[in-house]
Amino acid sequence: MDDERAWLNDKEREAWLGLHSLCTLLPGVLDTDLQALQGITLFDYHMLAMLSEAPERNLSMTELAARTSASLSRLSHVVKKLEARGWVVRLQSKDDARVKIASLTTKGWDVLVQMAPHHVATVRALVFDSLDDKDVQDLTRITRKIVGQLDEDHWILDPA
Repeated sequence: MDDERAWLNDKEREAWLGLHSLCTLLPGVLDTDLQALQGITLFDYHMLAMLSEAPERNLSMTELAARTSASLSRLSHVVKKLEARGWVVRLQSKDDARVKIASLTTKGWDVLVQMAPHHVATVRALVFDSLDDKDVQDLTRITRKIVGQLDEDHWILDPA
């Protein structure tokens, strides 16, 4: 590696420090907000949201792990915690006995529906209210590029 590429230039450094700050600060603020609202983490909420968007509100644990960018062990721990609240249940796949399915319960759906307007308003206030349409397009383009470098098979790269 040559010396010119060894260090970030001023523009790259500024962009990196901004991205690092965003990745550090935003999850903490959203975690604190959701903890106050319902005693859950941002990851818990995101997992419930991914289940809510799935057909019949069911996903295999492997697919749910992919959609939440989590390890199966972390996901299993969170599912167990939310099972205790009655928000999620684990089921055996009808097609493959080796596959476990996470399913959002009616109680979990109701809690998510109750939390969603508040969470969306918080995300809008913290992220989108200060951006115009071009900024949102740029953010989508940039995040897809970076996520593609990290995980070329990540589900968000082909959400359809």
